[in-house]
Amino acid sequence: MLSGRRLDLLDPTPMDIEIEDIAHGLAFVARWNGQTVGDFPFSVAEHSLLVEQIFANANPGIAARWRLAALLHDAPEYVIGDMISPVKAAIGPAYGTLDERLTAAIHRRFGLPAQLPQEIKKAIKAADKVSAWLEAVQIAGFTRSEADRFFGAPAEAMMRSLIIRLRPPVEVRKDYIARHSALMAEFGA
Repeated sequence: MLSGRRLDLLDPTPMDIEIEDIAHGLAFVARWNGQTVGDFPFSVAEHSLLVEQIFANANPGIAARWRLAALLHDAPEYVIGDMISPVKAAIGPAYGTLDERLTAAIHRRFGLPAQLPQEIKKAIKAADKVSAWLEAVQIAGFTRSEADRFFGAPAEAMMRSLIIRLRPPVEVRKDYIARHSALMAEFGA
């Protein structure tokens, strides 16, 4: 990692994880395999910031620790990349196992339980689907009906004022680190 840490992908430990490495990696990993409009790819870091915002909006007053979990929901992709769902399914359970190990180490590093409570996982997944719908319609060329079919139609209230703006990776990286710091300070971890 750029921080100087050496991360064993098969046996990751919390001590080998730094937020700067996560933010840097995610800011340079393109969602939708880069097949989006604009001069910059829509990064996993930008997606994670959007998911955390949607999650917080959908769950007013939810604890900062769970908003942090939403921000970190795709954090393992800083080293394993973002694969579209059909590819993940084709690879099979090995990808899921690798993702779970990295997620557990990341969660422990930042004071979260290795396994999130089921209701929190479901709420984050719901926010992730809203984000995917917005991304599909706003930057990936899907019609609303196509996005509805693949991701489910989000409530209109969920979509208000959520406009995707593609930004340079360095800007997104900075905002991801700042959001992480703010949530950690609020969480008290």
